[in-house]
Amino acid sequence: MPKKEIGGKTVRVTLVRSPIGFTRDQKQTVLALGLRRMHQTVEHKDNPAVRGMIRKIIHLVQVEE
Repeated sequence: MPKKEIGGKTVRVTLVRSPIGFTRDQKQTVLALGLRRMHQTVEHKDNPAVRGMIRKIIHLVQVEE
């Protein structure tokens, strides 16, 4: 059985614009990523699910590879 990669690629997401005034699903996506306040940064593993969430709210966040 192959060893699982420890670490792997991550993506850093920073909330740079408030979700106030945007749709409910965009607000919920911000919360699902773990972003609670402005200029907060979180790290997630780089996978298609996280990429899809980021794509949905790209106008609200800053992304670092």
